[in-house]
Amino acid sequence: MMLFEKTNRLNTELLGTSHDPKQPAVGEIIKSQPGDYMSAHIVIMGCPEDAGIRRNRGITGARNAPKEIRRALYKLALNEAIQSKSIFDLGDIKTGETLEETHATLKQIIRRVLGDGKTVIVLGGGNDISYPDCAALAELKKEMLVFNIDKHFDVRDLSPRNSGTAYRQLIDEGFIDPERFYELGSEGFANSPAYRDYLERKGAHVYSLDEMRSYGLRSLFKDILKSYSYEAVFWGFDMDVVRDADAPGVSARYPTGLAAREIIQIAEIAGKATNFGVVEFTEVNPEVDLNNRTGKLTAILIHTFLSHKNL
Repeated sequence: MMLFEKTNRLNTELLGTSHDPKQPAVGEIIKSQPGDYMSAHIVIMGCPEDAGIRRNRGITGARNAPKEIRRALYKLALNEAIQSKSIFDLGDIKTGETLEETHATLKQIIRRVLGDGKTVIVLGGGNDISYPDCAALAELKKEMLVFNIDKHFDVRDLSPRNSGTAYRQLIDEGFIDPERFYELGSEGFANSPAYRDYLERKGAHVYSLDEMRSYGLRSLFKDILKSYSYEAVFWGFDMDVVRDADAPGVSARYPTGLAAREIIQIAEIAGKATNFGVVEFTEVNPEVDLNNRTGKLTAILIHTFLSHKNL
């Protein structure tokens, strides 16, 4: 099967085991053998690349994030909600010699997994992977909501593509309907007014960090989600949206941003709102992290999403 030819199998040492029979770990229910794929509800995969970050002159290291996120996730306590779901870890995609080749492979794999009716969780990697991740979903579901939870807009007008261009590519190539696209958590010091103007001209919705808090996180998402009919949701979590006190291991960190508790709340909302779609976590950089703090926060977000996800 193409999926297994273009991915490397999971290192099962990352699954671990609990030493307490009364507190099993998430890793104990994760399936990774090809024969278990078809019965899975949710598929986790990694994209260990940071070529897009390098092109954008950022701090590289995100290629190591999938391993560290898994290391933290699979040690977390298993609950009944997660145990009721069949979760398959596809391993990491085989990256290409160029970023464009990697994106083409990732898009092909995600489209196949989505076509098999599964929700996909993608562990980046740089935020450039939003382009193939979201494009794959768009090719299958036209009524799609898109959320970029990020300090940056990532609509830079640059060539070649990089970690700051993904959403401009998606808009300009017609994969995203701007009226169904939400930029959430941005801060003025991290974005040019020219790019906010671009988004507003296109009809996209922009809520800065301050605007999100003024509105109220739960109220904001509730009002957005009830305003549309949709077949699928794309959730892009760029971990640099979190303040560096809670997430020091990112490619571009700042002292301001969402608090850990706030982004966990968004992960809960995402779980409840997503029957089908893609959830990606990007820009985690273990090389500058402190005690895998950011990897652990990302793992908690995935645990929260899985705990609340509808089947």
